[in-house]
Amino acid sequence: MIERSDKLNNQAILLASDGSYQEAIACFKRAIVIDKENSLLWYNLGVTYRDAGNLVEAEKSLATAFMISPENMDIEETYATICLMQKDLESVREICVEGLDYNPLHSHLFNLLGVVEFQSENYDEAAEYFEEAVHINPYYLDALYNLKDTYSMLNNKNGEYEVDQKIKEIEK
Repeated sequence: MIERSDKLNNQAILLASDGSYQEAIACFKRAIVIDKENSLLWYNLGVTYRDAGNLVEAEKSLATAFMISPENMDIEETYATICLMQKDLESVREICVEGLDYNPLHSHLFNLLGVVEFQSENYDEAAEYFEEAVHINPYYLDALYNLKDTYSMLNNKNGEYEVDQKIKEIEK
């Protein structure tokens, strides 16, 4: 019987969901041998490495997925998030900027750019990115909390108050 990449992918997802990460990784790798240009397989492999606690291998797999399908919003966000977890702020910037070329209304990428600028203590730039994320999605709580914290760092009491009111309204 010939192995199929889609069947191996499904089997690997089940294994990973049960916490059998090493077996799932082996399954994804077999599937990739069959279908090297399948960004979904690379993405799922990266997510499984992440869940297993191996961020270095997760980043490598997600980099390959991103190279194959840079327009895929899930790949963009997950890859950038893994780089952020590893404090590779320049890679996060590059991934988000490229991702926004494909998906200019991807609020999560704007939020990630804001986080990079906040961590770099560029609070004015961070506020602009968080504001854009909230403009795109007014109910994006992570971006709202980040914007509130940024306004606090900028001593923008009015902005902080307005964002706090919006958060309270959403959380009702």
